Amino acid sequence: MRMHNPPHPGEILRELCLEPLGLSVTEAARALGVARKTLSAILNGRSGISPEMAIRLGKAFSTSPESWLNQQVQYDLWQAEQRSPNLQVKNLVAA
Repeated sequence: MRMHNPPHPGEILRELCLEPLGLSVTEAARALGVARKTLSAILNGRSGISPEMAIRLGKAFSTSPESWLNQQVQYDLWQAEQRSPNLQVKNLVAA
């Protein structure tokens, strides 16, 4: 079952990982081995979690990469469903 309006994974990353450790964006980006701009875009919901970033986050925070990718998929799917009434698709099911 899909969550209703799931948060962007960047929000979870900020609230459950960075803030409890008192990490700044710069410190976290350095620890993850990514540019500050890259991490900032994720934290602000402008970019999603890629498979590589999921691996980095998993290693850094002792979590599974799958959990990060799952959060991203749930967020993306919910967003797409909000736009789905505007999609024009023909039913291709055999009679």
